[in-house]
Amino acid sequence: MSVVDRLAEPFDRGETEDRPVGLALLSGAVAAAVLSPLAWIVLRVLQVDTDYALSILVRPATVEILLTSLGLVAAVTGASVLLGVPLAFLTVRTDLPFRRFWTIAVALPLVVPSYLGAFTFIMAFGPGGELADALAPLGIASIPSIYGFPGTTLVLTLYTYPYVFITTRASLLSFDQRLVEAARTLGISRWAAFRRVTLPQLLPGITSGALLVALYALSDFGTPALLRLDVFTRVIMVEFNTFGRETAALLSLQLLAITAVILAIESRIGDSTQGAYVGTSPNQESDTAVSLGAWKLPALLFCSAVVFLCLVVPVGVLLLWLVRSPETAARIGTEFQWGFAFNSMKVSLATALVCAVAAIPVAYYAARYRSRLAELFDRATYVGYAMPGIVLGLALVFFGVWYQSTATGVSTDLFGADYAPQLYQALPLLIFAYVVRFLPQAVGATRSSVRRVDRSLTEAARTLGRSRSAAFRRITLPLIAPGVIGGAALVFLTTMKELPATLLLHPTGFETLVTYIWGLRESANYGAVAVPALALIVVSGLSMVVILSQED
Repeated sequence: MSVVDRLAEPFDRGETEDRPVGLALLSGAVAAAVLSPLAWIVLRVLQVDTDYALSILVRPATVEILLTSLGLVAAVTGASVLLGVPLAFLTVRTDLPFRRFWTIAVALPLVVPSYLGAFTFIMAFGPGGELADALAPLGIASIPSIYGFPGTTLVLTLYTYPYVFITTRASLLSFDQRLVEAARTLGISRWAAFRRVTLPQLLPGITSGALLVALYALSDFGTPALLRLDVFTRVIMVEFNTFGRETAALLSLQLLAITAVILAIESRIGDSTQGAYVGTSPNQESDTAVSLGAWKLPALLFCSAVVFLCLVVPVGVLLLWLVRSPETAARIGTEFQWGFAFNSMKVSLATALVCAVAAIPVAYYAARYRSRLAELFDRATYVGYAMPGIVLGLALVFFGVWYQSTATGVSTDLFGADYAPQLYQALPLLIFAYVVRFLPQAVGATRSSVRRVDRSLTEAARTLGRSRSAAFRRITLPLIAPGVIGGAALVFLTTMKELPATLLLHPTGFETLVTYIWGLRESANYGAVAVPALALIVVSGLSMVVILSQED
């Protein structure tokens, strides 16, 4: 038995004879790479004086930030569930007119970065905004402020509820209605059937979407910064920019601790719903839609209101600014370089490609070999996703600075000159940050595809003399390709929108749509945001077409 086999033996649940060591090593290497930024944050915190660290963690300002962040997470998550679950039910289980249209329309806000939503809401509902100007002739001098906790909650909810909508919709599509009918034939009331049969089946989908919303609300930087709400991400960035890097590291570790608590809570809920998917054959009764009757019009108004706020308001405001001042639009068009869009697409495509390749061994190992080791590697990839972008960026800044000083010293000592390759503020480090952050999206999509491939197909290839790798290349890979492409498209979409890691790690002079838009914020010229913002929405929307095409 090899050393690797001996190390892996305690984690295995079986199939030791057929265990592919190479695949395990590949998965382990990917997991170790994803976990490495966490180590740099911990090392940085260990260098801080203990008394100083305690004084930072218990000061009233930190406690207030903690309570505000937790309150924001709870409010956004709850509101997203209240929006996403009814929308999913309406588009799957009812006779809502134009269901396909509404399915796409209510999912599209996912392509709009929440900070762009905040930009447009400030332009529409802020002081001197479009709504305030429209109401002034009616004698309404002021409207409720968009800034602060309520405005941040509203904007984040409008652009994160699609996570709950998509995951709940997936649960509804796979829900076998015959289970409810069987329960009713046993004399169980409609409400009891919903509580004992339907809800346990839907709860995993709802909780997984709620988890994504909670992590997004906790880690988002752009929206709280624009709407002036002091949460962890905003304060960490302020401390970092004012050379308070020790404080930024301490707050980052505290933010990570909260993230871990959220993951633990979701894990407990997930455990309590194990087995909820028994009998999850495709929904054969999907054509038997629930009749809305008199509720059809309110349902249409509900869907229309959500789409109006999430899509019509931001796009309308951006177009209005372009039309209102054609001279400004022309000047902005001249100043705006399409190279920014090209840079965004370049790093997003590279990230999507790397994620697709790195996800295959992790997903295949987790789906095909049920062992604690495979589960450990699979779960490790989610640490990067749970790590807020600003914390990840900060960790890689620490690593990049350390590497540059160390490599420069070694190179100079050995060769008398600095031949060390540049890493800090270089594209490879930026792409690595994106990969760490968004790899789970590719892993999840690929793992689901692998589980749908019949094992007997690869076993037949093996019995015909094909090697394990040849059977995978000739049989499995073509079958899982749609899932791999779908995961890569999702990675592309989220990479296009990523803000804090890009701000911290982008090379000097390497402007993307995100950095250009954020730079315009400092000039308070929100109208100038229109051209790059619309370009970002259009390019991101292309990947959404690929994602939605995988559904059917």
